[in-house]
Amino acid sequence: MKITAVGQLILVLMACSSHAVICSTFGNGTDQLSLLEFKKAISLDPQQSLISWNDSTNYCSWEGVSCSLKNPGRVTSLNLTNRALVGHISPSLGNLTFLKYLALLKNALSGEIPPSLGHLRRLQYLYLSGNTLQGSIPSFANCSELKVLWVHRNNLTGQFPADWPPNLQQLQLSINNLTGTIPASLANITSLNVLSCVYNHIEGNIPNEFAKLPNLQTLYVGSNQLSGSFPQVLLNLSTLINLSLGLNHLSGEVPSNLGSALPNLEIFELPVNFFHGRIPSSLTNASNLYFLELSNNNFTGLVPRTIGELNKLQMLNLEWNQLQAHREQDWEFLQSLGNCTELQVFSMTGNRLQGHVPSSLGNLSDQLQELHLAESKLSGDFPSGIANLQNLIIVALGANLFTGVLPEWLGTIKTLQKVSLGSNFFTGAIPSSFSNLSQLGELYLDSNQLVGQLPPSFGTLPILQVLIVSNNNLHGSIPKEIFRIPTIVQISLSFNNLDAPLHNDIGKAKQLTYLQLSSNNISGYIPSTLGDSESLEDIELDHNVFSGSIPASLENIKTLKVLNLSYNNLSGSIPASLGNLQLVEQLDLSFNNLKGEVPTKGIFKNTTAIRVGGNPGLCGGSLELHLLTCSSTPLNSVKHKQFIFLKVALPIAIMTSLVIAISIMWFWNRKQNRQSISSPSFGRKFPKVSYSDLVRATEGFSASNLIGRGRYGSVYQGKLFPERNLVAVKVFNLETRGAGKSFIAECNALKNVRHRNLITILTACSSIDSSGNDFKALVYEFMPRGDLHNLLYSTRDGNGSSNLSYVSLAQRLNIAVDVSDALAYLHHNHQGSIVHSDLKPSNILLDDNMTAHVGDFGLAAFKSDSAASSFGDSSLTSSFAIKGTIGYVAPECAGGGRVSTASDIYSFGIVLLEIFIRRKPTDDMFKDGLSISKYTEINFPDKMLQIVDPQLLRELDICQETSINVEKNEVCCLLSVLNIGLHCTKLVPGERMSMQEVASKLHGIRDEYLRGY
Repeated sequence: MKITAVGQLILVLMACSSHAVICSTFGNGTDQLSLLEFKKAISLDPQQSLISWNDSTNYCSWEGVSCSLKNPGRVTSLNLTNRALVGHISPSLGNLTFLKYLALLKNALSGEIPPSLGHLRRLQYLYLSGNTLQGSIPSFANCSELKVLWVHRNNLTGQFPADWPPNLQQLQLSINNLTGTIPASLANITSLNVLSCVYNHIEGNIPNEFAKLPNLQTLYVGSNQLSGSFPQVLLNLSTLINLSLGLNHLSGEVPSNLGSALPNLEIFELPVNFFHGRIPSSLTNASNLYFLELSNNNFTGLVPRTIGELNKLQMLNLEWNQLQAHREQDWEFLQSLGNCTELQVFSMTGNRLQGHVPSSLGNLSDQLQELHLAESKLSGDFPSGIANLQNLIIVALGANLFTGVLPEWLGTIKTLQKVSLGSNFFTGAIPSSFSNLSQLGELYLDSNQLVGQLPPSFGTLPILQVLIVSNNNLHGSIPKEIFRIPTIVQISLSFNNLDAPLHNDIGKAKQLTYLQLSSNNISGYIPSTLGDSESLEDIELDHNVFSGSIPASLENIKTLKVLNLSYNNLSGSIPASLGNLQLVEQLDLSFNNLKGEVPTKGIFKNTTAIRVGGNPGLCGGSLELHLLTCSSTPLNSVKHKQFIFLKVALPIAIMTSLVIAISIMWFWNRKQNRQSISSPSFGRKFPKVSYSDLVRATEGFSASNLIGRGRYGSVYQGKLFPERNLVAVKVFNLETRGAGKSFIAECNALKNVRHRNLITILTACSSIDSSGNDFKALVYEFMPRGDLHNLLYSTRDGNGSSNLSYVSLAQRLNIAVDVSDALAYLHHNHQGSIVHSDLKPSNILLDDNMTAHVGDFGLAAFKSDSAASSFGDSSLTSSFAIKGTIGYVAPECAGGGRVSTASDIYSFGIVLLEIFIRRKPTDDMFKDGLSISKYTEINFPDKMLQIVDPQLLRELDICQETSINVEKNEVCCLLSVLNIGLHCTKLVPGERMSMQEVASKLHGIRDEYLRGY
């Protein structure tokens, strides 16, 4: 039977009408099958976005799918944005030949971008951003209609592609791992108006060919590895509106005509580069500029006084440069900024600002939300002009020289969310008006001279998260109301004089993560309710006078990482349940009155992470702790032992005592005409050792065990106590004048001090040697890494100075912090301050963990008012012509004058400079009036990188010609440390920082540096 052409067409139409899902006279089912293949490649569809993709409905009505009206059945758009799809992109999408719009951004798609997408010649918009796509970017040169390509926020690799479609308008490649250089071929795309490739690894510079781009409006190439000078070609692109070159390695000066050449700029970003010279005053010609970011460079001179002509400015960030403002006329720019009525953010932190802040600060826009003037040398009272800025959200004036009291009116700026005033010299009480700041989330008042109590009204702050008031002179209790703030995350009140017990309400702080109360006088029990604060990660209660037992409830804090209860009066046993805490990294229970068996599970297996020394009643534990074995006496044997003692042991003891008494009388008669110095009386019990014990321990004081020599004797290593690691035995040469007094001074200095960064004395021996001569020795904990002098100046191969031992910046910072903590404890946290008097690298010892311990207290003195008296001499004058070591002695002590805590601070400053410059203060170069501190001063800050240890520059990948502001986290760390060294070595003692302030600042510098990694 023959069927006419018309009949065939009717049959086809009937078939198509009854099976529309799988048949199309135009698409022939290809598009539907391609979509189903895409669905198969999706392994997880949590929002069930593809549930409609089935045979029950026409695929043109599936979610995210749109079809052409002119070409029925042909898919023109696929939009599945933000559907949380997991899987990969099927190459089948390359069969959707009519596709114009493809959006799969903000999903969790992985794998490579299918090269087949590069054959969609009708494709105009391709959005694949916000996934985890890998591999290289395929060629899209054949997509002749493509206008927009977004593939940012993926894990794409490979070279920056060179071939692109001719009509491209937007190319977004940011936040990937692309390498290579920006191809000059992009200049052929005359329609290009947006190019963004920030946060990749692109090198080179902007190609000169870019001068041919007539429509480029946005160029974002920051956070790459571009190098060279400012790209002059950009001055030809007058159409530019948004320009970002930040976080690269660009250098040189910014063209003086920049603002004239780019008058349409609205956003201009150059942060974290090597630019120097002056800020171009021509920027004011870019009258539409509202976002100006020039931070972390090396700009010098004054801020252009005409900057206020940029009256649309909303953000002005000039921080971490070397801009100056010393005289009144230098601050004229501030008056000019009053014209910027839309200014919301203004920062000049970390510049060379000095003197009082002008009152014109109060003329800034009432829209100002953030004011940053920290890390400078601003002085005087709290800037009164801030009172006019009633919409401030952040005020940051930390690390300056401000004095006076904190004004009550600061509590009237109700919008404040963050107040940062730490590291100044503010005095007086904390204003109670701060409790009116209902939006306050962070309060930093650390390292000032604040007195009084912490206002209980702070408990009314509804969203306070961070309260940092450490290193002040607060007293009294911690208000229980603070613990009731539902949002409180961090409480840091260390280094104050708080003295009342902790309130049980501490358990109500459910979000509390950091509790730092070290170095106060807090007494009473540690509340068992502390275990209810189940979010805690860091608990630091050391150096207080807590008593009672360690609460077993601490086992409830499953998030705990650091627990420091050292240097208290805690008693009882160590709760075995602490071993159940899986996340604990540091546990310090040292120097308490704990007793009983040390647990052996969990954290207690890692002996490098725990400290339990200074608890004479402890036993057992891991073998590496070298504690005595725990023993028990059965109750039924007590009477038997008493009988043995009365019948046998007692008579023997009496006879032994008679023999000892006769021996003592014989030795007394033999030595009655000899001058002797009595053995010290220790404040806590030490094991007794004899001369013969020390002979055996050191193998007869053999040369092979000699590990050091000092002014008054020699130090040997040896094994003294059963199952104990090596000890250090310091034998005094009593024929040296002053050695006996040095022995007494060291004993008196160390008998009651307890700090993790002071050398631990194990026992002392004052006896007679085998020849009948006086013998005196001290036994210390052995420090396996030797001393700091050896660390700095020894070589890895033992030959030549070109191969010095590697000491990282982090290690140096840790050592500096450890030593500062030790001296701060001696000066400020001990009953009757102790002056070390001989701080130098050879007296700073290092344990296995590179923790520093200050030792050798042979010249130590007890502070009395402004002076100090020697432990070995009752007179107030020094017993020695020069009390200390040449190069480290403070100028006021060089002639044998009285020592003081200020002289210790000077010595510490010299050591601090030495650690980071790696030159001895007695180096041959330091002569004719040039000292290590003067050498630092004349090179600070401009040439700072030319004097620090070159090893640090190599570690940080910085050259000596680098701008000092190129890396905020690294170079500014070095800058801050050397600055502290200079403040410590001021010639006038009264101008030096206190050790408490030094320790606080070094902690902040180290923490800031480590946070950057």
